Amino acid sequence: MSYETSDLVTDESSLSERVAAAIVGLNVVSVILGFAAIFQWTEVEADFFGVSLFNLYGLTLGATGLAVIALGVASRAGLVDTTPDRSAGLLTGGLFGLVGVVTGALFASQTLGFGLVGWLAVSLLFGAGFTAITVLPREDIGSTLPAGALSITVGALFLLNVITTEWEWEPEGFSAAFTGPVIGPVLTIFAGLVCAWAAAKAHEGFGTRGRQAGAYLLVGLNAFGMLGVLLLLILFVAGKGWSRMVEDLKFGLFSEPAFWFQIPGFDQYLVFEIPGVWFYWPFTMNGYSLSSDVMNGVLPSIVGTVWLVIGAVLFAVPLGVGAAVFLTEYAEQGGFTRAVEIATNGLWSTPSIVYGLFGYAFLVPRLGNTTSLMAGQLVLGFMLLPLVLITSREAIKTVPKEYRDASAALGVSQWETIKSVVLPAAMPGVITGVILGVGRIAGETAPILLVATGNLQASQGPQVLTNFQFTSSPPFVANPALLDSISALPYKLYATITAGVVSSDPAFGWATALVLLIVVLSFYAVGIVSRIYFRRKLEQ
Repeated sequence: MSYETSDLVTDESSLSERVAAAIVGLNVVSVILGFAAIFQWTEVEADFFGVSLFNLYGLTLGATGLAVIALGVASRAGLVDTTPDRSAGLLTGGLFGLVGVVTGALFASQTLGFGLVGWLAVSLLFGAGFTAITVLPREDIGSTLPAGALSITVGALFLLNVITTEWEWEPEGFSAAFTGPVIGPVLTIFAGLVCAWAAAKAHEGFGTRGRQAGAYLLVGLNAFGMLGVLLLLILFVAGKGWSRMVEDLKFGLFSEPAFWFQIPGFDQYLVFEIPGVWFYWPFTMNGYSLSSDVMNGVLPSIVGTVWLVIGAVLFAVPLGVGAAVFLTEYAEQGGFTRAVEIATNGLWSTPSIVYGLFGYAFLVPRLGNTTSLMAGQLVLGFMLLPLVLITSREAIKTVPKEYRDASAALGVSQWETIKSVVLPAAMPGVITGVILGVGRIAGETAPILLVATGNLQASQGPQVLTNFQFTSSPPFVANPALLDSISALPYKLYATITAGVVSSDPAFGWATALVLLIVVLSFYAVGIVSRIYFRRKLEQ
């Protein structure tokens, strides 16, 4: 049997395709370095292989800009096999025209010092020129020439030291200042994306396939960019707070007697010991302490946040799911259900401070006239309720009608069908809604500031489980811990940053923020595991 190559595997990439792929790769690296610099994951004054970051930006953008123009010229000259359209299109021309307007306005006003009439005329001239260069030539030139020119221009600003790490611009009438460490990476990201888009079109030979490749590239980079920004945000907070959060963290092994018995005939005991692991994490296991020998921690705030979320979920989920079942399975679909949908959508969009004000005016006077854990749980429950109702309704609607018909054909009642068929099938969607809602309420500051928080210097969290008491009069069960004010992570972070109530050390605030992130992500993890469990159970 011969293993000689066939036509499919001998169809190797051409030189122009490899050049285009290299341009896309270099620009993607530039975009990543730009985001890394914005989030301070990379120092803007750092050197890479002996080249400063800004010069690296300039060299990359300049080289890729020249290369993408060369690809367009080679296509126009017929040196490579492409299928360009007659024009790059009005939409592309309009976007590049807008870039020309901004470029012309900045050049005329800041470099040439023209007044309003002067820079306005120059900006319109630049815009018309960019649009004409894009629309009038064939697509290969119209796509690559303006993109390459933009990339070369931005690269030249770095290489000619027009924009440096010390550069700063304070526009007249603006209270804000634009600095080099921010503007440099932003320009690099923008020019890199535009140049990568043009290279992606050239890789596929322009035309329909080229436009599709360019769109895929931008959409894909947008998706990865969103994930990358979230990851950089977490890493940014972790970088600021990690060292303080794990300060004096200790762990080790120990052993202790597990069981023993007396040996018959001897006055001795045979002892069996089991190994274990101990650890001491002061920042998360300590409360507030006046002693300088004991590290201040956030344990009371962690416990308070967890109880707030648990209470809100216990209050909102049964009500929300029950209302969704009634509205979807029993209520006649008409004006009433549409009114409920509009109301729940509006309530979900209501600012959290409005919920907090309602709790402060309505709940606090009726719950001991003081801030309390129960008031916070109810307010957060009110906030969670609309989302649970909305997502539960949508999840129940997605359950196939055949499930209900098959159950009814077997003589099962409607309620039994809902309980045994509809709700289990809708449970993954319901849990998804709860996950999203918990992610919102766990980090809320405004409502708990008004209705729940109290002493930020507490040494321990609310002792809810150990404070249940039976009484001889209704409601026969009492729990004083539910009516005490608490500390919660969002409020403690707010107080630490703004007032220094707990600590004037900035690292304490960053470590608190990191713990809050971990707590919220833990709730997400629990919800995701629950959703996977119910989904697998449904597939069995």
